[in-house]
Amino acid sequence: MALPSPINHPSPGISALPPTPIPRPPSPLPLPYKPSPSPLLRWSYSATRCGYSLGGGMETGAAAGSFPKRSLVTSHHLRHVESMSRLPSGCGKISHLNAIILGESLASEENDLVFPSPEFSAQALVSSPEQYRQMYKRSIEDPAGFWSEIASQFYWKEKWDPEVYSENIDVRKGIVKIEWFKGATTNICYNALDRNVEAGNGGKVAIYWEGNEPGQDGQLTYAQLLEKVCQLSNYLKHVGVGKGDAVVIYLPMLMELPIAMLACARIGAVHSVVFAGFSAESLAQRILDCKPKVVITCNAVRRGPKVIHLKEIVDSALTECAKYGVSVGLCLTYENQSAMERKVTKWQERRDVWWQDVVPKFSSKCAVEWVDAEDPLFLLYTSGSTGKPKGVLHTTGGYMVYTATTFKYAFDYKPSDIYWCTADCGWITGHSYVTYGPLLNGATVVVFEGAPSYPDSGRCWEIVDKYKVSIFYTAPTLVRSLMRDGDEYVIHYSRKSLRVLGSVGEPINPSAWRWFFNVVGDSRCPISDTWWQTETGGFMITPLPGAWPQKPGSATFPFFGVQPVIVDEKGNEIEGECSGYLCIKKSWPGAFRTLYGDHERYETTYFKPFPGYYFTGDGCSRDKDGYHWLTGRVDDVINVSGHRIGTAEVESALVSHPQCAEAAVVGVEHEVKGQGIYAFVTLVEGVPYSEELQKSLVLTVRNQIGAFAAPDKIHWAPGLPKTRSGKIMRRILRKIASRQLDELGDTSTLADPSVVDQLIALSDC
Repeated sequence: MALPSPINHPSPGISALPPTPIPRPPSPLPLPYKPSPSPLLRWSYSATRCGYSLGGGMETGAAAGSFPKRSLVTSHHLRHVESMSRLPSGCGKISHLNAIILGESLASEENDLVFPSPEFSAQALVSSPEQYRQMYKRSIEDPAGFWSEIASQFYWKEKWDPEVYSENIDVRKGIVKIEWFKGATTNICYNALDRNVEAGNGGKVAIYWEGNEPGQDGQLTYAQLLEKVCQLSNYLKHVGVGKGDAVVIYLPMLMELPIAMLACARIGAVHSVVFAGFSAESLAQRILDCKPKVVITCNAVRRGPKVIHLKEIVDSALTECAKYGVSVGLCLTYENQSAMERKVTKWQERRDVWWQDVVPKFSSKCAVEWVDAEDPLFLLYTSGSTGKPKGVLHTTGGYMVYTATTFKYAFDYKPSDIYWCTADCGWITGHSYVTYGPLLNGATVVVFEGAPSYPDSGRCWEIVDKYKVSIFYTAPTLVRSLMRDGDEYVIHYSRKSLRVLGSVGEPINPSAWRWFFNVVGDSRCPISDTWWQTETGGFMITPLPGAWPQKPGSATFPFFGVQPVIVDEKGNEIEGECSGYLCIKKSWPGAFRTLYGDHERYETTYFKPFPGYYFTGDGCSRDKDGYHWLTGRVDDVINVSGHRIGTAEVESALVSHPQCAEAAVVGVEHEVKGQGIYAFVTLVEGVPYSEELQKSLVLTVRNQIGAFAAPDKIHWAPGLPKTRSGKIMRRILRKIASRQLDELGDTSTLADPSVVDQLIALSDC
């Protein structure tokens, strides 16, 4: 069944949300921390030891910290970037501020500024704040020209209309609609593979694959990858899959996963990758919604020491779908011999087909299906804690241009880099920054099947050394987990190949940032602490590694073409240092176009809370220097005696305690305060539980935030319930905290379901 176009043909099987007013988000969130006051000095790049020096900001004989008056607002939409011209300098002595230079000293205090070294900046794609400001200014004032110039570097069968983009994100002016490069035809698979082969890079390694067990590995060059993609594309066409048809992919991190994604894109089919950790029920929900012609899976996978029977999960999901009249005629199954033999795999004749028996028989050349820039590329379902999953729909042209460009600049990508993102392709990070973004740039990508701490906590760094990984992109949860296991697992390996680190998925607390920088990166690798969402398609606020100094825990400044604003409860934009709700003005090429079959829910969720803006659902603070600090989802706010407290802020305070490795905070009902703060705390390895330590943790929060934010309960946690991608399942923590143990729900997606039983057993400790 072909997918309808994003807006004009909603799915008849989906009931839209009623057009009732939605409640306003909670009140603004506080800063995660406030750096110590410091003079604001003009900042310009130079060849001095520190890399940055004062430039025209102080007159002879001026008092320390004084400077000529200068308006921060040269134009409304550039105000948050213009503040960069008055950032603190890294040269000379600065009161209450530590300037850290890459490779020279450790980042140790929360008011550190971490500067790129002159050597790094000199070779960076964006090497100074001035260059960034010029590019950013053009991207805002002339978005059509800016993005057209970049888009022209890709192959288009037909070029776009004179109007490069059109948009309406204001629900008061009619239906929300975003289009980029309308009228153009292209193919993202062609741009990712054929274009690289035709440029003479067919022999370059596209994918290094590392299996679950050390010693299991493989690789594909760009030419080999293209051949395998074409074979699968031809097979899918043979069984009746065509342009606009949906294909559900339920695979682990084998090379066949990106192969399947690219094969769908090549023939214009719309892939929907479902994380191979979701339960049969969750998989069934997604199949029922998009009604695919084919499901692609494998018989089983090893994740650490555990075998997961994926084919049996698919069987259960398809049985459930049949009850609702949705039948999938073909289940293409890859035989993953390292996890399960073919002969013991449960099988349904006529429906089930072995990948290895059919796909290799097809030609390794397949004609490209040219698609419109606004034709659907993929569906990716976001799984809320309650209700029906949302099918986020991304289209082809704008997404292609945006993911490739964000990858290139945010990681300062060079053709010689070896890039490893630890995310699974079942999430948006795996779409944008494992498959499409890197391959569109001709990068070499590491794909890892296993668990990052198997067989021990040094596995990540073993892989880094093995493949000479130069760009390493992972989640704060994994960083904190490895930090807890001890430095010895890191320093045992060289890691000399690393030059850029990255963080994704949630705000990274300053102490984890500093450990990542100091220990993993040897105080020489800048960290691209990226903020973005499934819905945005690519990075929205992110450091550019060579352009400006970083503050541990801050996502820093917006990417090109992105106009973030912070608003209050009434939707008024707030200037300068502030805290509130993060919204985006204007569209960008990578923006999602709708929720599949439910455009009304799309408008209600993202555009009605603050008309005229895209509402991210996140809280954000902007400090006096213009840096952005993400404070977490606004629904992760606890109202304690009238104080609205962001859970991320309390968690950051707890983790700053030297004996706390990780923390997760939820709200519980309190008969006096309305809500109380309930903290699950994982200690550093070897530290015993004690009442004195509980008091010390509470005191840490009192000292850093205030008495009103002190946790009412410290719940010892040997581990936290996380998905295999590292996401903490706070829904489960809320149920444990409120003793609603009969309402824990589905725990099948957890990396270690036994953690839940351990937490319940420690409830009264």
